Amino acid sequence: MWLASPLPVGERLWAELGSPRRARRLGSSPRSRVWRVELSGTPVVVKQLIDAPEATERYAREVAALKLAARADPPVAPMLLGTDPDERVLVLEYLEHRRPREDWVVDYAEALARLHASTGAEDTGALPAWSGPTHDDVDSFLRLAEALGVTVPAGVRTELDDVVNRLARSPGSALLHGDPCPGNDMHTSGGVRFIDFEQAALGDGLIELAYLRIGFPTCWCVTAPPRPSLEAAEAAYRAAWRQETGLDLSGDLVDACAGWLLRGDALVERARRGTADHLARIPGRDWRWGTATARQRLTHRLGVLSQLAAHGGELEGLGQLAATMRDTILTRWPALRPLPTRRP
Repeated sequence: MWLASPLPVGERLWAELGSPRRARRLGSSPRSRVWRVELSGTPVVVKQLIDAPEATERYAREVAALKLAARADPPVAPMLLGTDPDERVLVLEYLEHRRPREDWVVDYAEALARLHASTGAEDTGALPAWSGPTHDDVDSFLRLAEALGVTVPAGVRTELDDVVNRLARSPGSALLHGDPCPGNDMHTSGGVRFIDFEQAALGDGLIELAYLRIGFPTCWCVTAPPRPSLEAAEAAYRAAWRQETGLDLSGDLVDACAGWLLRGDALVERARRGTADHLARIPGRDWRWGTATARQRLTHRLGVLSQLAAHGGELEGLGQLAATMRDTILTRWPALRPLPTRRP
């Protein structure tokens, strides 16, 4: 039996939480419906994951991730107030978003570190493990280099295969958001909180710290923070990680950034991922997704790798290849602009 309400929630949940009033639909992704509702005069958010591929899995991930994230103090996610698994509904604390300050990435990175630190090895299995690039992605990337007329230095394939293998076995049981984009971070009076954990996983926190350098690869609102803000944000992440775990952050960002460079699926929105070799499309056409085009995104990522791997190390050949590919792209399409430095 349903209450006289437009909300897809049964009597049991409202009996636990109170009667809803003033339900108002909010904007959301195509994969969900979201309302702002008042319960006893207090605003809450009701979110339903709608029928779509993997909806049940996405719902389970979000519920599990919110429960794990609730360990963090101060909070880094909204409080989960109630669930209705049959309807894939969550009732969440309402957060009042404020305009982020100019160097918002510093607050973002500090909160991201605390989110990542909210889980440990004892939580293995609570969420799926993060899945990285594959050897098929390596093949696609090297075919793109050849299609651009760029000679692949000897040893680069081995370097890239090694990156894939290292990422696959990288230690880490951090709580990864899965899509930590501008817009999924709520800047509140109590600090930054993350929402929309439908793609949450456990893995190495460096995978998401790399978003700041590589240009938010899974996001429509791709952003390249200015160097001073970027360096301050990475320092804030490392400091927060040390404070929460008592450990210095191990590893560096080169492998994580290389992994995002290889993934052609990180050039298109979620609905189009896994449908084609998107790197293979780059020589023939460009396309816009959100605040930047595919060629803009790729050119930025190539520039990042050319800098990170410029001074020797395990990916020196990739660094050389990335620099040559970037120069070739900018020569062929000189009108390409850098990524935006400000979030929309």
